[in-house]
Amino acid sequence: MKQISILVPKGAVALSCIEGSFVAFTKANDFLESLGRPALFNVQLVGLSKEPQVYDRLFKVTPDAQINEAQKPDLIIIPAVNGDREEVIEQNKAFYPWIVQQHKKGSEVASLCVGAFLLASTGLVNGRQCSTHWLAADEFRTMFPEVELVSEKIITDENGIYSSGGANSFWNLLLYILEKYTDRDMAILASKYFEIEIDRNNQSFFTIFKGQREHQDESVKQAQEFIEQNFQEKITVEQLSSMFAVGRRSLERRFKKATSNTVSEYIQRVKVEVAKKGFESSRKNINEIMWEVGYSDTKAFRTIFKKTTGLSPLEYRNKYNRGALKV
Repeated sequence: MKQISILVPKGAVALSCIEGSFVAFTKANDFLESLGRPALFNVQLVGLSKEPQVYDRLFKVTPDAQINEAQKPDLIIIPAVNGDREEVIEQNKAFYPWIVQQHKKGSEVASLCVGAFLLASTGLVNGRQCSTHWLAADEFRTMFPEVELVSEKIITDENGIYSSGGANSFWNLLLYILEKYTDRDMAILASKYFEIEIDRNNQSFFTIFKGQREHQDESVKQAQEFIEQNFQEKITVEQLSSMFAVGRRSLERRFKKATSNTVSEYIQRVKVEVAKKGFESSRKNINEIMWEVGYSDTKAFRTIFKKTTGLSPLEYRNKYNRGALKV
């Protein structure tokens, strides 16, 4: 039997992560038994105590066991915990030594969505890749600079330390782990039953780029504002450094430190975000949108757009604009 321990943390937990994980593995037992195979998973809710936790004021979750008496897990699942990050990390700090200890004994660990903040607090992903909800990416980078954040990914697997992207993409990680613990046929059966698109590995096309403004570098903020207000123009680093009286190398260094993007990357992301909105809301063709955001090279525009969103301009428009003419 595989022992699955789903944490019941303190704070504003996304209840769907607990319920979804519980259902995924218990329903997998039903699938296995229907095929004449033995049940494989024993699912246990584990808390810091056996006291029920109340989520969203209405839903009470009672742990089956507390950490000092829980069965040795094969997999520990950390659900998404919202609210003030520092506060929720502090509230749940008693989990971290237990998680680290169990990992040393061979347990795998998976964080779902912003559960990555609790996973990162254990130190287990220092120097490793980790994903989380795209909306929390800047905050995560600030709090855990030693972790290699790959927020465009739906799933990361660092030798049995897993993370998932945002919101309901945790289902893709559950299918991935289910396939690893059983086989491909079981994962496909579960994906069909729950109607989850299997093998989805990129969340870039969900991302809404709002610029990284959580910093104190005023010259960089002014450069950001200029880029966002003049996205249709051809903007160069030299132009910006001259406008704001900052040396080119200094501007590049400060811009990267403040925003996690180079100046060129930031310009591209602003242009692509404007293009995305054009594809979502207008009937203009791809070339018209391309010209409006300051591109004249069709190949370059398509390449940058797909690199940023994971979809071609045509695929993106067809996905999000039902009324668009297909050209």
